[in-house]
Amino acid sequence: MNRVGQDALQTAVLEIRAAVKDVRVASDWMTRFAAQHAVPESQINRLDLCLNEALANVISYGNAAALSEPVVLHVAVNARQDLREAAVTVSDAGVEFDMTRAPINERPHSLDEAKPGGLGLLMIRRFSDVLTYRRHNSRNELTFSVQWVSASDQAS
Repeated sequence: MNRVGQDALQTAVLEIRAAVKDVRVASDWMTRFAAQHAVPESQINRLDLCLNEALANVISYGNAAALSEPVVLHVAVNARQDLREAAVTVSDAGVEFDMTRAPINERPHSLDEAKPGGLGLLMIRRFSDVLTYRRHNSRNELTFSVQWVSASDQAS
């Protein structure tokens, strides 16, 4: 644990393959870490949805590099004086894709207009409080985070 003033930052890193069976491994790992560091279940659920969608995009749309190179996951829980935050960064070697700027498909107005897929970007944007992207060392780095005020902070 690193402490700076009264801020506390907890972090962990995991490497997985861009494979469907590793999505569950990543989800379980992130969930355990977040729960161990007092992230509320509702916030863990939001992070898990974003993580699953981000990994599904890497698996479904990634090029050969994305599928052959490891996907690196970084999770961080930051307990600042005024606000709590949990963030997950998904780093992959695929073709450059900035999810924060990609257009979102319009929602269908009827079942006849509905097409499978296309809602992952919308869900990640809606379920994360902060969403950032950067291209670094030939890798995509998508970071999504959730924020909350802890019950003990509200009582003070």
